[in-house]
Amino acid sequence: MKHLKNIVFDFGGVLIDWNPVYLYKKVFDSEEQMSYFLENICSSEWNIQQDKGRPLSEATELLQKKHPEYKNEIEMYYGRWTEMLGGLFEENVKLIKPLKEKYKVYGLTNWSAETIPHAMERYGFFKDLDGIVVSGEEKLIKPDSRIYQTLLDRFDIKAEETLFIDDNHTNVEAALNMNFKVVHLTEDLNLEKWLKDNEIMP
Repeated sequence: MKHLKNIVFDFGGVLIDWNPVYLYKKVFDSEEQMSYFLENICSSEWNIQQDKGRPLSEATELLQKKHPEYKNEIEMYYGRWTEMLGGLFEENVKLIKPLKEKYKVYGLTNWSAETIPHAMERYGFFKDLDGIVVSGEEKLIKPDSRIYQTLLDRFDIKAEETLFIDDNHTNVEAALNMNFKVVHLTEDLNLEKWLKDNEIMP
């Protein structure tokens, strides 16, 4: 890829294996109960409001008032949040250091400002990044073009010189519309092979 200067990684699903199932399979007696809870109570729609900057205490209290029968289970979502961290996608994390020999490497993530410090404390790769933009701190989330623009402005980089890697198709499309080069990371795609095939990595 010509004129490439920067690589931008999403975190969840790309570098970090985060999934509420890791916690709640220990809490509920059946998969059916767990699925109902994660689809209808502590849903992804609810969680994304915290990625947008809503305080965790406020989010928890609102939901407990709405669903008092799940008071304890709702409390666990952020009370035992670290149990949702399943580890790293090592095959992707190991690419950061070799990429840094040639490019600036950044992170752009939809993540709560209150929980990202736990991940940063746990995983060493953060110190290898040249900078990160976290939705909860900006009160903007992907695919809003303004958060991509925040990244470009903060680190004084250009979209057309930047490769954006995300597992969410909508987020990838938004980056593409802003002239980023993109990789939509799916289960079938080997990122290291893709980078080598496109002569981004030796």
